Amino acid sequence: MKDLSNNFIRQNLNIINAMKKIGDVPESLTLFVIDDNEKLVGTLTDGDIRRGFINGLTLNNKVSDFMFTQFTSVYENFSVEEFKKARDLGIRLLPVINTLGKVERIIDVKKQKSNLPLEALIMAGGRGQRLQPLTNKTPKPMLMLGKKPIIEHNIDRLIAYGIRKIYISVRYLGEQIVDYFGDGTAKGISIEYIWEDNPLGTAGAISKLKEVNTEYLLLMNSDLFTDADFEDLYLNTINNKAELGVASVSYSLKIPYGIFTEKDKQVTGLKEKPTFTNYANSGIYILHKMLFELIPKNTFYNITDLMSLLIEQKRTIIHNPIIGYWIDIGQHQDYENAQEIAKHLK
Repeated sequence: MKDLSNNFIRQNLNIINAMKKIGDVPESLTLFVIDDNEKLVGTLTDGDIRRGFINGLTLNNKVSDFMFTQFTSVYENFSVEEFKKARDLGIRLLPVINTLGKVERIIDVKKQKSNLPLEALIMAGGRGQRLQPLTNKTPKPMLMLGKKPIIEHNIDRLIAYGIRKIYISVRYLGEQIVDYFGDGTAKGISIEYIWEDNPLGTAGAISKLKEVNTEYLLLMNSDLFTDADFEDLYLNTINNKAELGVASVSYSLKIPYGIFTEKDKQVTGLKEKPTFTNYANSGIYILHKMLFELIPKNTFYNITDLMSLLIEQKRTIIHNPIIGYWIDIGQHQDYENAQEIAKHLK
């Protein structure tokens, strides 16, 4: 985690100290003002200093005379809606405070996209046979895309959405994944591994989770390369009171001929070269943890089996289209396409 100690200044210091210090935080140009008890009492930007001088303050005034006191802050375990409000206000640095008003951490809103109350499970136990010989000695999730493995792109995206507990199911050459990420400390998160003694499909590993501390779980395949909006998927799942939300990808089929519409063998119309759009499963899901009891223990079980059961029981499933890019890296051409996109990522 980035050291933000330079972002703090005491309120009783002369404004000259702040003017010198604000240059040490060029990315944000924001100082957090604290009192003698280290309680957050205000924020200070170069704009606040300029306005103070315009209003008659001088170099002899203290930081407290210039600071902005109507700042935005949140408590730990703040909601997605609170984060969105701060983001919509254009706030760059969002302080997270405790009950005493002291800053516990500071979120860079430019780098963190949301604060989802989710834990995540990444399915990374597959053999990757269609990508041989690349996967003969390397598990598919560890194939490089740009400067980091496929799975690391997904982990970093989960982190960007505020997810701090990630489970990874591993089997084929899983030791390489464990050795690379460890317990997640290097990324400021917690990672636990679920070893599959036998292949468990795309959902069977859920049955091996000891405890999930959030109401919903984000489940995804490890071999995806995408900029899917996890916040949008989560909110649509919650707002529709769905037990399962599925990120979907649009698939359009253009018919190169005029197509008849008919009723009782009578032609009722003609659609010239129509395009039909359908939505396909992307391999990213948000599911309520009460569904876990429907998944058989330590048995091969696909998420599509669960979907079929929920549909049969007339329970609520929603799908949420991915607007940006999405590649399921299953074959060599998919891998090449993903590598091309990765070249242009910042």
